[in-house]
Amino acid sequence: MRIDKYLKNARVIKRRTIAKEACDQGRVLVNGKPAKPGTEVETGDEIEIIFGTKPMKIRVEQVLEHVMKDDYKEMYSIIND
Repeated sequence: MRIDKYLKNARVIKRRTIAKEACDQGRVLVNGKPAKPGTEVETGDEIEIIFGTKPMKIRVEQVLEHVMKDDYKEMYSIIND
């Protein structure tokens, strides 16, 4: 799944366009490498997102195309924030 869509489905970032902009600005890293909006993510990948001066690091636990209201919590685990 694309990183921009994953961040939106997992409810880490509210809108896919905002996730795309964050990737374009170099504020999203997948496994330590800058991610483009089309970068594919898989289970086990580590994503780092820089919100202002506060980075957030998460591990991909599941990749789900269609996410129900409460299922997004199972899609990732926070490593540090």
